[in-house]
Amino acid sequence: MSGYLMRTGHSSGFTLLELILVLVITGILAVAVGPRMMDSSIMSARGFSDQVQASLRYAQKTAIAQHRTVCVDYAIDRIVLTQTQSTPPACPGDALASPDGAPDYAIAAPSGVLFAVLPTPLHFDALGRPTPNMRHTILVSGVADGITVEAETGYVH
Repeated sequence: MSGYLMRTGHSSGFTLLELILVLVITGILAVAVGPRMMDSSIMSARGFSDQVQASLRYAQKTAIAQHRTVCVDYAIDRIVLTQTQSTPPACPGDALASPDGAPDYAIAAPSGVLFAVLPTPLHFDALGRPTPNMRHTILVSGVADGITVEAETGYVH
């Protein structure tokens, strides 16, 4: 019976060539993709950049919805939002609650993530326009694309 199996050409394993090929491909992938998977600073920087962008959008929408001025202030590793109704606006103002109900709205960067250049503080008026009325670009270290606040509309992208 064993002679029959040998004649039909059925095998139940891998050849040495197939095993070597799989090991070579795995090694190439490990060298190319491994360091990117292990470096969490890129992901942390991108996450902080996304949080800053969401915070700026929240500040603008809150200013419009509550018909008040929302101030945006920066430290090298954080963004803080406050609100004021004084005329002219006195920034920083009173604490602004975050969407999750925390009494103070502040986003801190993860360890090792900073703004590439300290952004200029700004505030959104009741119509959602930024003051000073200029295009603001915010850069986070380790992130290629910056965050832009348009001058006349306050659009954040």
